[in-house]
Amino acid sequence: MPAAFIGHGNPMNALETNRFTAAWTALGRSVPRPRAILVVSAHWYINATAVTAMPRPRTIHDFYGFPPALFDVEYPAPGLPDLAAEVSDVVHPTWVGADVDSWGIDHGTWSVLVHAFPDASIPVVQLSINADKPLDYHLELGAELAPLRERGVLIVASGNVVHNLRRMDWKLTDDGFDWAQRFDEDAKTRMLTDPTEFATLDAHRDFGEAVPTPDHFIPALYLAGLAGAADARDVDVLVDGYAYGSLSMTAYTLGLSCPPATGEGGSPQPPAGLPPDGSNI
Repeated sequence: MPAAFIGHGNPMNALETNRFTAAWTALGRSVPRPRAILVVSAHWYINATAVTAMPRPRTIHDFYGFPPALFDVEYPAPGLPDLAAEVSDVVHPTWVGADVDSWGIDHGTWSVLVHAFPDASIPVVQLSINADKPLDYHLELGAELAPLRERGVLIVASGNVVHNLRRMDWKLTDDGFDWAQRFDEDAKTRMLTDPTEFATLDAHRDFGEAVPTPDHFIPALYLAGLAGAADARDVDVLVDGYAYGSLSMTAYTLGLSCPPATGEGGSPQPPAGLPPDGSNI
């Protein structure tokens, strides 16, 4: 079963048709139907490693200031409590908690899946990002998840390799600052040639600007770990580009070839009245 990393960007992408969301749609049409989808989302960033284990996860609208239509989005995919035990088994002795009531499906997950799998019929489980652990922990945990791919589980990581909300310029809907482009291009080279070295990007000269907080960067480490456990030559760029100067929208697939996305346009214009620093996301 393939795996993927998606640069999800603005929550409004859930309602948009553009070249990024067209690529997510192409991903969903190209992948063999999975038994379940395991998602590592930047937006479940807590002080523990945990997996959702409820039969009916709720749709979480973890933002504010966007139009009512975005809050009306529901992604009623079932959960798969048994997958929590499988995750725990394959990463043993790493401890993984089972979350039965606190989380669900956040916008880092559903804003992508509404395009890739719009009927919401495939079970969805989320794996938290443990904020207390170093980058190498996440790279290694990604590699340990590899057996799940052989059991029909599609592993999706959702974040942004470059994610600096305080440097956003809402007018730059489809462009990146020079430091954002440098870091994203070097990250791309690493992912495509030697993904086991992806965690060493913390030594990059632009790391502090590109990754002021690690939450959106870490999901890419899970795909890098999976790629290192498989064959790095199976990694492809699904779509790339920039948003608002300081976000990269680069997405990767592992073990899957998708047709070129045919959508037009870049990131959506923001609704009126949003804070300039992206603090509502």
